[in-house]
Amino acid sequence: MFSEHLARSAATIAALHSLEADVDRAASIIAASLQSGGKILSCGNGGSAAESAHFATELLCRLDGDRPSLAALNLSADGSFLTATANDYQFNEIFARQIDGLGRPGDVLVAITTSGHSPNVLAALSRARSRGLLTIALLGRDGGLAAPLSDVPLIVPSHSTAHIQEAHLVLIHILCARIEQLIFGSSPQKSTQST
Repeated sequence: MFSEHLARSAATIAALHSLEADVDRAASIIAASLQSGGKILSCGNGGSAAESAHFATELLCRLDGDRPSLAALNLSADGSFLTATANDYQFNEIFARQIDGLGRPGDVLVAITTSGHSPNVLAALSRARSRGLLTIALLGRDGGLAAPLSDVPLIVPSHSTAHIQEAHLVLIHILCARIEQLIFGSSPQKSTQST
């Protein structure tokens, strides 16, 4: 089981080579938004919520070197807001309602869903588009209903949720490294600190 899991994981990550041009396009969109005063909003459910937090943290804090903070916000983070909205409206609105209040034309939504069918993520993508945000989605399987709602769908070609999530984390790190390169030029100065 151990070796089989590693082999499947490695094969899924190796398949990401086919996404290189789309990843570069996504990074360029995000970098352009940040450079023009926009911000990055991210969202997801469960493990994808954790990856949404990871992505926003890498931008707002740093990936691997010292550089200025980048404007990023994880929409999956605020338990008070999420439970109030789920209670007073419906769970499908927990991200879309935040986009109503926080999203501005020129911002970018990065939505993460392994299935491509999460109703609240689909609502977020739809709302973002209607409010003039660009949309990038980290997806799995065939991209689901989220793919056509995304300006740049990054689809991991796997049916295993675990392997899709592993590949999404790799994509997040590649995106952040490319965004830093686009905004700050050469790689930021390496830090000896670890998290």
